[in-house]
Amino acid sequence: MNLQEINSIISKIKNKVYSPIYFLMGEETYYIDFITNLLDIEVLTDDEKNFNKTVLYGKETSVDELVSHCKRYPVMSKFQIVILKEAQDLSRRIENLSNYALKPSLNTILIINYKYKTLDKRKKLYKNIQKFGIVLDCKKIYEDRVPQWIINQLKIDNYSIEHKACSMLVDYLGNDLNKINNQLNKLKIISDKEKKITPVLIEKNIGISKDYNVFELRNAIGKKNLSKALIICDYLSSNSSKHPIQMTLSSLFNYFIQIFQYHSISNKSQNNVAIILGINPFFLKDYITASKNYSMKNISNIISLIKDFDLKSKGLGVSNISNHDLLRQLVIQIIN
Repeated sequence: MNLQEINSIISKIKNKVYSPIYFLMGEETYYIDFITNLLDIEVLTDDEKNFNKTVLYGKETSVDELVSHCKRYPVMSKFQIVILKEAQDLSRRIENLSNYALKPSLNTILIINYKYKTLDKRKKLYKNIQKFGIVLDCKKIYEDRVPQWIINQLKIDNYSIEHKACSMLVDYLGNDLNKINNQLNKLKIISDKEKKITPVLIEKNIGISKDYNVFELRNAIGKKNLSKALIICDYLSSNSSKHPIQMTLSSLFNYFIQIFQYHSISNKSQNNVAIILGINPFFLKDYITASKNYSMKNISNIISLIKDFDLKSKGLGVSNISNHDLLRQLVIQIIN
């Protein structure tokens, strides 16, 4: 996802610089909803919306009906907005919008929510919209960029977050920005006067343990602390609905890939390593410790081992072994 492009679009909207068409598409629905809501707030006053706001749905409308709404003139307002939600349900006929996209009404702001799908860049519609409007492909953000995204979101309202608290959220919620934003809004409401999000605050109000989570499991394994790692394994397995073994294995896999990368980096300055590994410099000491405990040869074997256990967790080549026992066996084999 190009956050710079998104921020540019948001900035223009806030400065009352609008495009006649916003085609918002892709897997990451957070920004599709955010930009749609922002336009809804910024373009018209509440009184103007009574006559100049139209909301349509892909299942219940046609392209001809959509164009007909777009060609109307606003009433006592400079603009009207037309929002097409669930436009992906019009995917087979959406190309018929090409002619309107080439000559859009400058008094209409058309906002199209095309979630979970993308336009074919080779087709006329994509090319025509780009001439006068905006096509935004909202791709899923890479997980290693989520911590900075969280920090930036909180900064908007003058909040901060501790490094560990940030990692807890990412380990628990992954890169689902809608879920993360919902939890951040909750935490902002209940945080103290210092406007700081802490691990304790998250543990009390979201239910993520500050001591027993995938982040702490990786640290325990990195330090070869078998007893602590097994305690965390037991906790994760007893809460398998929140901590599916496949997600835990994926996190361990990525962790050892990062340690492998650390070994291969020639310039081990703090900033350079943090950028290459996609981590906060605050956690670099943990990776240095892990790199001393695991050689590149060790890591190659561990990566193969994790892949093998991932297959076993899906029922391939093994029977009558619980995911709890699988995770414990894996951790023991990694550390020993």
